[in-house]
Amino acid sequence: MPRNPKKPAERKPLVSDAAQVPLPSGALSAATGGETAEDRIYQAVFDSVMGQRLAPGTKLPEAALCELFDASRSTVRQALQRLAHDHIVQLRPNRGAIVAVPTPEETRQIFEARRGLEAALVRLAAQHLTSADLQSLRAQLKAEQDAMHRFDQPAWARLASSFHLKLGELGRNPILQRYLVEMVSRCSLIVALYEPPGNACCEHDEHEAIVTCLEKGDAEGAARLMDEHLRVLERNVSLRSEARAPGLRELLGL
Repeated sequence: MPRNPKKPAERKPLVSDAAQVPLPSGALSAATGGETAEDRIYQAVFDSVMGQRLAPGTKLPEAALCELFDASRSTVRQALQRLAHDHIVQLRPNRGAIVAVPTPEETRQIFEARRGLEAALVRLAAQHLTSADLQSLRAQLKAEQDAMHRFDQPAWARLASSFHLKLGELGRNPILQRYLVEMVSRCSLIVALYEPPGNACCEHDEHEAIVTCLEKGDAEGAARLMDEHLRVLERNVSLRSEARAPGLRELLGL
């Protein structure tokens, strides 16, 4: 059973769900009525990277983004600056922006940092977990399983990432959670570049085992399984990339 259960009224609601990923740079969202053209550009690129539609190295021409989003060049540049700040995009002087291309050394460092971060957040989640949180995690696992049975790779990739982000939220530490969003997005870039086609970015059974440990109140067991899970993910990436040729409109899901 989860430890230290709280009444629903005492529980701070979580802001994201299985279909959405929070913005690392803290942009205003449509839910608050503050979404701007800059936010829409940022979110479209960010979601497309997370969904592995935009591969590392893909060019992001300012003129094309202006046309696709009916936005000014200054707005597009501001969005690209934010994406570069969050390591999603690389800005090349006089050559334009591209989706960031992580190196093998960066890959090692990013996974090393993510393992430590997620271990801490899983332990915190075990301390704060409520019955409602557990139901939300089980619903997440069900959505993953459904996507697997539909052979819906984009949905599965998105759900796999959002599982980790949801666990991060349950740790109730917004500072660590913000760092996790960056780590997960950068790992998505790595998977898009290096993982062999057809491989699952995460294993559903491993997610389920982590949730079972949390349900039993086994914080150390959940942290150990998370560490093993991320090490398997890192080993599965192949240090080779294959070119893709869809247009920017399709890659952005427009």
